[in-house]
Amino acid sequence: MQLTQLRYLLEVAETRHFTRAARNLHVAQPSLSQQIRLLERELGAALFVRARGGVTLTEAGAALLPVARRVLADLDGARREVQEITQLRRGRVRVGGTPSLCQGVLAEVLRAFAQRWPGIEPCLAESGTSDLAERLRLGELDVALLILPVPSALSAVIAFEPLVREELVIVSGTGQLPPGERGVCTPADLRERPLVLPRHGYALREHATGLCRAAGFEPTIAVDGGELDAVIALVRCGAGLALLPAIAARRAALTVTRLAEPAPQRTIGLAWRRDAGLSRAAQEFRAILLEQIDHAPATDVTHRIAAPDGHSS
Repeated sequence: MQLTQLRYLLEVAETRHFTRAARNLHVAQPSLSQQIRLLERELGAALFVRARGGVTLTEAGAALLPVARRVLADLDGARREVQEITQLRRGRVRVGGTPSLCQGVLAEVLRAFAQRWPGIEPCLAESGTSDLAERLRLGELDVALLILPVPSALSAVIAFEPLVREELVIVSGTGQLPPGERGVCTPADLRERPLVLPRHGYALREHATGLCRAAGFEPTIAVDGGELDAVIALVRCGAGLALLPAIAARRAALTVTRLAEPAPQRTIGLAWRRDAGLSRAAQEFRAILLEQIDHAPATDVTHRIAAPDGHSS
């Protein structure tokens, strides 16, 4: 049973005439008649009584008619639903971001997105890069702004586009002696200085411990396992130093000490599932994100990565 056959059935039933029904449907009358015969053959019952003055429904035809109306109405409703989503009149986009990016870039992007597409509901998930990559794999997010590279175990599943390189800096709170001299330090200056580390799953944690180990020592940990807001609050009250992205550090009004060249950096990128691609709403989110990045003022600690012609992977 085909949808075309149900449309033909409905039109013949309403016009009570094969030729008139074919004309209304803009099809050849023999083609319409053939489809009705095929439907009757499949169902094993005549649907119309054919007479010289017109046609009338048989008992079987009368039973099928309301079913055909419901099926076609549901199909039209489904088509309208899809069109509303593809034309961005309604729907949602599920966005993930790391805490430092949610406080900075993502907040402005989501505000601009809501203004441009008020019918689309942005749903935000805040977590570390590993968690976000896993949620992309599971199909729980449409797109995520995270720190590259994605975990190697998920690289075959997740596509990504590098956007910005951002310098990482050491931050200290009021009353703390910043490491190094004249606003610059080396990893060796962190020896025996207590550090506040974010929980496992945050790339910042691996960056901080990696810096210390590359300088030949294990970090001295003041507090271990907080979210980014907790790390900032602990640094502010003097619990220890921390490694933060430069933009997040300055937004938090902490004392910033840059690391000597080559200063550590992180790469911020946009990621999505390879097999799903970017939905229409996610494409618009990406466009607004790129606008925000391109219009952001240049600084000595952030560097825009040249936009590719297509998506990176």
